[in-house]
Amino acid sequence: MRFVILSCAAVCLSASSPAAEIPEEQIRSAIQQAIPWLEKASAGSSKENKCFTCHNHALPVMALSEAKQLGFSVDEDILKAQLEHILAHLKRGEKGYLAGKGQGGQVLTAGYALWALHAGGLAGDATTTAVTDYLLSDQSNKDHWTKKGTRPPSDGNEFTTTYVALRGLQEFTPEIQNAARETRFNTVAKWLSSTQPADTEDAVFRLKSLRIVQAEDAVAESAIEQLLKQQKPDGGWPQTGDMECDVYATGSVMASLLTAGQLKPEHPAIQSGVQFLLDKQLEDGTWHVVTRADGFQPYYETGFPHGEDQFISVAASSWATMALLRSLPNTGTTP
Repeated sequence: MRFVILSCAAVCLSASSPAAEIPEEQIRSAIQQAIPWLEKASAGSSKENKCFTCHNHALPVMALSEAKQLGFSVDEDILKAQLEHILAHLKRGEKGYLAGKGQGGQVLTAGYALWALHAGGLAGDATTTAVTDYLLSDQSNKDHWTKKGTRPPSDGNEFTTTYVALRGLQEFTPEIQNAARETRFNTVAKWLSSTQPADTEDAVFRLKSLRIVQAEDAVAESAIEQLLKQQKPDGGWPQTGDMECDVYATGSVMASLLTAGQLKPEHPAIQSGVQFLLDKQLEDGTWHVVTRADGFQPYYETGFPHGEDQFISVAASSWATMALLRSLPNTGTTP
């Protein structure tokens, strides 16, 4: 099995092209405006909460690491401190991972943390091996990974949970466990091929997972077509069919179409999406998305705006930043 560039027929399914080409400098300016806010949110979260969070640590670290690789001005001390914060969180839970129990957040925490560490360029060690051992053994009687949760869009989502487990195993599994990993990947591939997404988060992380397990070409192309068909006339994507388009959904879709979907930045759907993100960026450089999650986590201030919506807004701003970074010419293709 292999993953190939989307066929012409599928590529042609998209929203209308923007009226004019978007200047590259406008995109770069939007990215640079967002970077200090992602640094503030991540550092502020570390100050207020010793635990690792997907929304305030993993996603900002991914966006900041990608921005750094593309030559944008990033505070390297802040980025390094967040990577150390993530690794320290895993180390505190190492006994739990070795015992097959994990730590708070279970697979979602483990997978997102490894994903962020890899994005930041950290090499594997005894702690990451303990985490991959846990991921390989957890729910091994099932054909994918699950985690109960009441904080959409990511917490409780089976496709998201499965993807971050796959991604963590892809990047950090020691060679001695490669055979076990491939067996697990083959099992998950069958589930991914036969299970349809119910919302945008499902569709995004299903596509990203299909890339990792090297799904059949037709299955991957169909997943890309589904996402392209869901784009709205304003250039954005909604989280669910009964919601308005927002930056979280739009940024995550675009970032994935540009990498796992292998669309080019000049594709009409991407150009329309870029315009949507630029239009939605606030004067301060952030993006605001209203939360629809239950108040499970105690609220705390990180220095990022938008009050009790800040956690999802940090995640949305991270996805928007990654989408804009990948819409620039000559960017990479990390899924």
